[in-house]
Amino acid sequence: MSEEIKKLAKTIVEYSINVQPEEKVLIIYYTDEAKEMVKELIKNVTLRGGAAIYKRMDKELDALLLRQENEKIVDILVNKLAFEMDNYDSIIYVKHTENEYETKSVPIDMINLKDAKSKPYDEIRVNKRKWVLFNYPSLVDAYKAHMSMDEFNHYAFEVMNVDYSKMRKQLEPLKELMEKTDKVRMVGPNTDISFSIKGMPAIPCCGTANIPDGEIYTAPIKDSVNGTITYNTPSPYRGNIYNDISLTFKDGKIISATCKEDDNLLNSIFDTDEGARYVGEFSFGVNPKILDPIGDILYDEKINGSIHFTPGMAYADCDNGNRSAVHWDLVWIQRPEYGGGEVYFDDVLIRKDGKFVLDSLKQLNNL
Repeated sequence: MSEEIKKLAKTIVEYSINVQPEEKVLIIYYTDEAKEMVKELIKNVTLRGGAAIYKRMDKELDALLLRQENEKIVDILVNKLAFEMDNYDSIIYVKHTENEYETKSVPIDMINLKDAKSKPYDEIRVNKRKWVLFNYPSLVDAYKAHMSMDEFNHYAFEVMNVDYSKMRKQLEPLKELMEKTDKVRMVGPNTDISFSIKGMPAIPCCGTANIPDGEIYTAPIKDSVNGTITYNTPSPYRGNIYNDISLTFKDGKIISATCKEDDNLLNSIFDTDEGARYVGEFSFGVNPKILDPIGDILYDEKINGSIHFTPGMAYADCDNGNRSAVHWDLVWIQRPEYGGGEVYFDDVLIRKDGKFVLDSLKQLNNL
């Protein structure tokens, strides 16, 4: 995988965060398996005249700290985050999936407290710093994808190393159409939902923040959402995984939320704050190499032929006014093998069963 690692490291440094001379770059990584990648990132940052510093993290120890239920620990963690936002121009997060249930036994009050205190610095990171996040392939990822480790390594680097410049150009017609559209309607199995995106910008995502990438998002007018949507991919959140989530909206607000597992636990997420029951993002997934869910949102929200409709916080570059500690990307795949689905813009069918049907958009079916 050395050549694929070198290619991705070069893309991240030169394209994703576009490191400039004298810039300071923090590389945060979660597994020693990613050391070759970290080395390549450091080399590429140095070649661009920047300075790279690394930090090794441990999710198991992070969860242990929060289980102590000591608010002083939260303050120390948040102060470390504040230091990073104050002292680095760019941040590269090299994540690694080991145990998605690691935080399951962390008291929810401690998670909410950390989220609330971190929020101002998270907003600085997202909106005022250059950053990129990707998952280094893990055995757990391979297991979820029903692949051998060798197969998943090749798959992961293939989907991360797509041609993002080409993707950005080919998304332009869809961006223009979205920005002209008022009413959106989506129809499918146990789904019939409508909302407005009138006057909202459309933001192509092509390798400059998340990797793998491949989506274009906007946000619904906050109080315009009405109807029901049923998602068909596993949805991890705070150490639990939810399936078959179905949400019913009235005037923008979730008035009913059910899932295959625990409805009460699901609703506790949407009761985090007032904004958690409103939607902050609507997006099309268009990565041509990602076809099936693995329970990792970095991959699943980019699935070709999918949409995600996200309860919680809106992004600053597409702001519908919704504020929340929650931003939960829930994914509905609309390809035929997943039950199909249709998307209408101002009563005109634009995508059916995961394929764009307008001539101006058909190139997106063959990225």
